[in-house]
Amino acid sequence: MRLLLFGCSGFVGRELVPFLLELGHELTLVSRQSQPFAALVGQRLSVLRLDPADPGSWGHNGLEVALAQADGVINLAGEPIADKRWTPAQRELLLASRLRTTELLTAAMAALETPPKVLINGSAVGYYGTSLDARFSETSPSGDDLLAEICRGWEAAADRAPAGCRVVKLRIGIVLGPDGGALGKMLPVFRAGFGGPIGSGRQWMSWIHRHDLCRVIAAALEDPAYQGVYNAVAPQPSTMAAFAAALGRALGRPSLLPVPGPILQLLLGDGAQVVLEGQQVLPQRLLQQGFEYQFGELSAALAAATSSAPR
Repeated sequence: MRLLLFGCSGFVGRELVPFLLELGHELTLVSRQSQPFAALVGQRLSVLRLDPADPGSWGHNGLEVALAQADGVINLAGEPIADKRWTPAQRELLLASRLRTTELLTAAMAALETPPKVLINGSAVGYYGTSLDARFSETSPSGDDLLAEICRGWEAAADRAPAGCRVVKLRIGIVLGPDGGALGKMLPVFRAGFGGPIGSGRQWMSWIHRHDLCRVIAAALEDPAYQGVYNAVAPQPSTMAAFAAALGRALGRPSLLPVPGPILQLLLGDGAQVVLEGQQVLPQRLLQQGFEYQFGELSAALAAATSSAPR
C-alpha cells in the first residue's frame, strides 16, 4: 500500500516506519524534523518537512500529491502528553496539536475525488478517565477530565473522514520500548538501584509493547474487518506496584524505593496525572478479532525491552 504518515517520526515511529517498509509498503512521512530516518530514505520512503497542524502546509504540492495517491493514512500526530507542565498554553497545545492536524487531514481527504481507503487514527486510553476499581472496554463511556476531552475531540475529528474511508481509532495505552516513552525514563533509575513504584502503586497501567502496537497498526491497514474503536493495549493490565516489581526482576535490581507523588506533581503539575492515576483497560475487540500478541505478558514484554535497551 502507499501510505501517508503523520506523527510517526518519534518513539513509536522508530519501529513503525522500518516495520512497514519490511512489509513492502511505500511510505511518505510528514514531519517537522529535518532528517528523520535519513538512512532509510530511498525508493519506498520519502519525507516531507511540514507541520501538518499549520493550514498553510496543506497547500504544499508534495502533500497534496501524496494524499491523493495514498491508499491509507496513519495519523498519530500530537504534542507529547507528559513531557511538560500543563500550563494554560500547554493545555491548548495538547488539544490543538491533535485536533487541528486531524481536522485539516479529514477536510483534505473529503475534497478528493478518490480519498484513501483507510485512516488509522490515534487516540488514548485517557478517553476513559481514571479509576482504581473500574474496568474499561471499547463500549465504556468517556471520562470528564482533560485527557478524556482531548481524546473525544481527536476521535470526533477522525470521524469526519469521507464516506468510503474505513476509520480505525486506536486508544493506545502506555507503549513499552527500550529507547523512549515511560519505560525509557524509568530504566536509568532502576538500573542505578533507585527504582520503585510511582505514587501509591495502586494505580493501573494499561500497556502495550511497541512491536505489538506496530503489528496492530499493520493488521488494521490490511484487514477490512478492522473498523471503529480498538483499545490498543495488552490483555494483562498491571498496577504500578506490580509493574515496578516486574521491571526490577527483569533488570536484576531492587524496586523498593517509591517515588512520592508530590515530587512528580512538582515537576509536571497536572501532567503527573498520566502516571499517578490510571485505568484498567481491556482489548476486548482485538481479542474478539483474533489478534495474537507477541508480548501479551508483562514479564515477556519487559524482558524484550530491557534486553535491547541502550545503556
